[in-house]
Amino acid sequence: MLKLGKLATLAILCALTTNIAFADEKSAALVNGVSISQARIDLRVQIAESQGQPDTPELRKSIREDMINLEVLAQEARKIGLDKDPQLILQTELAQLSLLGGAYVQDYAKKHPISEEQFTLEYERLKDSLGDSEYEVRHILVETEDEAKAIIAKLRKRAKFDEIAKEKSKDAGSAERGGSLGWAVPTNFVPPFSDAMTKLKKGEFTKVPVKTQYGWHIIKLDDIRNLKMPAFEELKPQMQQRLQQKMIQDMLADLRSKAKIE
Repeated sequence: MLKLGKLATLAILCALTTNIAFADEKSAALVNGVSISQARIDLRVQIAESQGQPDTPELRKSIREDMINLEVLAQEARKIGLDKDPQLILQTELAQLSLLGGAYVQDYAKKHPISEEQFTLEYERLKDSLGDSEYEVRHILVETEDEAKAIIAKLRKRAKFDEIAKEKSKDAGSAERGGSLGWAVPTNFVPPFSDAMTKLKKGEFTKVPVKTQYGWHIIKLDDIRNLKMPAFEELKPQMQQRLQQKMIQDMLADLRSKAKIE
């Protein structure tokens, strides 16, 4: 059965649809003479299926009971005037805006599918941005330049990088691994970090602290290897998501530029 938290949300959405029973509309239930259409049940089943639930008689029975509960609650809410409550009216308006906006985005994406040419261009762009190499790198992150310089002085005296990282680095995630960030391409890091990293030779560490928005870094390059670019088909789902997001952003920017916004 539906939890109470979801009942409130669905009640708002149900307020967007009519309770009038049309002669040619199949009714799944009548509550005090008000029809709950089979179309509503079917829509809820579709939503459940999209979330991984199979369409079964048990699911349909459960949804029907939930819709009856909603209708009973909605009728009682109207009796005490909650349908006139300004906050509820505002929530209904916001829900309608969200539904309409989302529907337009889905319709736009459906009518403007990503072409194979766009996929190819995006793949080439990714290849260019990733470069030819990937780096196995570790770092020590501290708050001040003086702290970083003191650590560099210890490293020059052959102190162990991983031990200092475990003790001093404020990047908790990598500190427990001796500062290791694993294998990565330069674009995974902010420019000051990647610029310093790519200038190192295998086994070297930065002799000057590197400043980013996160603090001060000492960077050590453990290894470097040729980058094996993932196959086109392997990256296609990610490229589609990225290209669709950009397409929607561009569409929205165009609509805003044409709208009169005061």
